[in-house]
Amino acid sequence: MTKTTTNQKTMTTKLTVTAMLTAVAVALQYIEVSIPLVPSFLKLDFSDVPELIGAFVISPLYGVIICALKNIIHLPFTGSVGVGELSNFILGAIFVFVAGMIYKFKKTKTIALIACIVGAVAMAVLSVVTNYFIVYPAYAQLWAGGDMNVIIGMYKAMLPASDTLLKSLLIFNVPFTFGKGIIVAIITMLIYKPLSNLIIKMNNSFNKKKKDQ
Repeated sequence: MTKTTTNQKTMTTKLTVTAMLTAVAVALQYIEVSIPLVPSFLKLDFSDVPELIGAFVISPLYGVIICALKNIIHLPFTGSVGVGELSNFILGAIFVFVAGMIYKFKKTKTIALIACIVGAVAMAVLSVVTNYFIVYPAYAQLWAGGDMNVIIGMYKAMLPASDTLLKSLLIFNVPFTFGKGIIVAIITMLIYKPLSNLIIKMNNSFNKKKKDQ
């Protein structure tokens, strides 16, 4: 088999797996769960699971690509004028890229779990920055006439002490985002074993071209 043929087969396999995982991610994005003790607009979905699997099976970059494709496909059906999709992409991309980069250097179940936890921490911490400077100002402009107090009021209704945007994000969004990452990690670990043979075969397939060169 020539190097060109091997490269073509490898790329075809990558694109096929990416398409399948993207389809699953799109479907999961529509399954949202409300969480008690947080504002109603913060909803949990599990669409990061296929992205994380993509980051592990193929590469961190492909995990980010799946995240981007999922949100692009969701755009025509959004009620957030794209702001929610932008936020989902930024945070999802942070999570799967960080986790994928750690797992890339040592592919074991333990490292995968550590990678997921570190990715969840990174996503939760950076969510403060992205929400404070990008997402919530955009929401305020779209639905509150630029008045951030309208959004803060939703948090204050649940906890009066959350009287600033920064406090609200730290009290509610950081734990919520970290918890979401941990739940995604748990689901991924539960299906890790059934997928482990696939992961090994895919990694061997992707690395075969190096041996043939």
